[in-house]
Amino acid sequence: MAKIKLTKNEQKKQKDSLKRFQRYLPTLILKKQQLQMVIRKVELQVEEKESAIEKIETSLKQWIRVFGENEIFDVNALGEGFDGIESLVVIKSIKKGRGNIAGVDIPVFDGLEYEDVYWDLFKAPLWIDRGVTVLKDLAVLNAQIEVLREQKRLLGHELRVTTQRVNLFEKVKIPETKENIRMISIYLGDQQTAAVVRGKMAKNKVVKVS
Repeated sequence: MAKIKLTKNEQKKQKDSLKRFQRYLPTLILKKQQLQMVIRKVELQVEEKESAIEKIETSLKQWIRVFGENEIFDVNALGEGFDGIESLVVIKSIKKGRGNIAGVDIPVFDGLEYEDVYWDLFKAPLWIDRGVTVLKDLAVLNAQIEVLREQKRLLGHELRVTTQRVNLFEKVKIPETKENIRMISIYLGDQQTAAVVRGKMAKNKVVKVS
């Protein structure tokens, strides 16, 4: 604990600091609770999207079996460099916006931009279109999870900082300031008592001299 001046000015300064800490602490606690709730919500969204991916991947297996069992289909019909249906969905970029939660700037998923990939609609089997749609659904879900995890990272960092500040105020600043006020009050009280005693002693001496 830093050494403080045992004066009335210092006492006022410490009381002002205490009021400021006690006024600011509830705001910090509220922000901490809000961040915890939002992080949990983000975690649930990730779990939901991972579950959706699992269901889609299960349904996708039947499309892959159809592709594998189709001996008549000419793979060259989809163009040069075709390497499985996955090569028909190529992500160019993830489009992101910006949001703000509890004072934290976070990325927000705005969509995907794909490379232009063409195939012969007349030569390719009908299930190719459905397969491409499913793969794009998967790509969107995976991109959303990536953005959500980035949100959680940023919110988690802010939560750690806010928790540190709450602990600083609750466990250090407020108790320390209260102790400073108590020490100054005791000292000033002792000084006042001593002054009264000295005044009485001086008065008694004057009376005796008279």
